[in-house]
Amino acid sequence: MRRVTLFVNGSPRNGKVVAVYGTLSDLLSVASNKLGIKATSVYNGKGGLIDDIALIRDDDVLFVCEGEPFIDPQSDGRPQEELTGSHTDWLTLNVGGRYFTTTRSTLVNKEPDSMLAHMFKDKDAWGNKQDHRGAFLIDRSPEYFEPILNYLRHGQLIVNDGINLLGVLEEARFFGIDSLIEHLEIAIKNSQPAEDHSPISRKEFVRFLLATPTKSELRCQGLNFSGADLSRLDLRYINFKMANLSRCNLAHANLCCANLERADLSGSVLDCANLQGVKMLCSNAEGASLKGCNFEDPSGLKANLEGANLKGVDMEGSQMTGINLRVATLKNAKLKNCNLRGATLAGTDLENCDLSGCDLQEANLRGSNVKGAIFEEMLTPLHMSQSVR
Repeated sequence: MRRVTLFVNGSPRNGKVVAVYGTLSDLLSVASNKLGIKATSVYNGKGGLIDDIALIRDDDVLFVCEGEPFIDPQSDGRPQEELTGSHTDWLTLNVGGRYFTTTRSTLVNKEPDSMLAHMFKDKDAWGNKQDHRGAFLIDRSPEYFEPILNYLRHGQLIVNDGINLLGVLEEARFFGIDSLIEHLEIAIKNSQPAEDHSPISRKEFVRFLLATPTKSELRCQGLNFSGADLSRLDLRYINFKMANLSRCNLAHANLCCANLERADLSGSVLDCANLQGVKMLCSNAEGASLKGCNFEDPSGLKANLEGANLKGVDMEGSQMTGINLRVATLKNAKLKNCNLRGATLAGTDLENCDLSGCDLQEANLRGSNVKGAIFEEMLTPLHMSQSVR
């Protein structure tokens, strides 16, 4: 059995005598336990790396390190803390022309895996360049480097007013300060202004309209116009798909061929609006007022309100020849004196609707729910064939 004396790399003190057995990995495991370090390699007294257990002889003096280069314990009289990498000596950094004075331990201990730690853990190991004053040259922005240095000093992220957090974040990524990166990302997220969900006003929208060529398709999909006054405006062919138009004033507006699919028109006023060829599939117009609207296009283009929610709407006196209201919900709606010639009302919920005075000639009512509906003073008789499946 062989026995050897183990020392921490660079230190001639506090050695441990251990027995050598098994493999080199077994020896490193014993060295880690005895010396209280994470041993990764072993050197002899002359700095030779031992990579095979067979190279070790009885009573050898070996130096164990944690991955750093071999340090001769007889080379100078530096203190043990400096030889093992826990340096506390002062040094000066020249960062982009600005000088910072700090200790080596500040740069090394907080983030041992960072670029700064690797640069200054061992003297001259990185080959750092120095200026005429002996300061280490670092070609980075001093404004963004200062918060990083202060973080390494006391562990708190403090950024002065006027310093862009994105710049500090990029420096932290460059130097590999991982724990600071997370702090900066949270700070940047918290500093962002809250999303503006305020509705678009008439003034803003008119300015938008005037800046758009007449032949260009205006995309307003998903925008918020809640409560806006858009009355009497020319809104032809505009894409309002899924837009919020609740409680809007659209009276006398020209919405010819506009796309209002799945739009929210609840509580809006569209009295006397031009809705020729409008697309309102699955839109929500509950409680809206559409009195005197024109859905009838002389060219034959039919308005499509299939699947729309029209509960409680007031459509009195509207022109709706050929309109498509299939499977729409018109419960409690007012449809007095409406022109519904050739309208598609198949599967439509017309419960408690007031259809008095309507023209339903050739209208398709098959499968519709007409429970409680009022059919008084009809202009044309309603045939059974229109309502039978």
